[in-house]
Amino acid sequence: MLLTPLTRLIVGTSIGSTAALVPLTLAAIPFFGRIAETSILEVDKGLIEAAQAMGCNYWQIVLKVLIPEALPSLILGMTILIVSLLNSSAMAGAVGGGGLGNLAIQYGYQRFDVGVMFSTIVVLIALVQIIQFLGDLIAQRIRKR
Repeated sequence: MLLTPLTRLIVGTSIGSTAALVPLTLAAIPFFGRIAETSILEVDKGLIEAAQAMGCNYWQIVLKVLIPEALPSLILGMTILIVSLLNSSAMAGAVGGGGLGNLAIQYGYQRFDVGVMFSTIVVLIALVQIIQFLGDLIAQRIRKR
């Protein structure tokens, strides 16, 4: 409700799948910020001190030490974020935001078609598993360098 005027200002409407993007995006920003902070804080302090001892400036430390060392953790965090957004978008669909949640409510629940409801649940579970598998695979490949 709080974001309704902002959503209307940005996309011109406060209902539908386009309008659902604004609150989903605004919810994802601090979530990913926290994930990024945690990932960067996990980088070994000895690596930062070694970079400083070699004469690296602030941006060199960020770009050449912190980001490469935190990248596997950042990718795993991004995987969690994408799964969370998929979950939120399915719930947004239940209240008119479109997508699989809307399909499950309109054609499954409201028409008493259990097959449609279970099918959308299976699709959502498959999407989560694929996203999780790909995120883990990419993080593992980057970690092995």
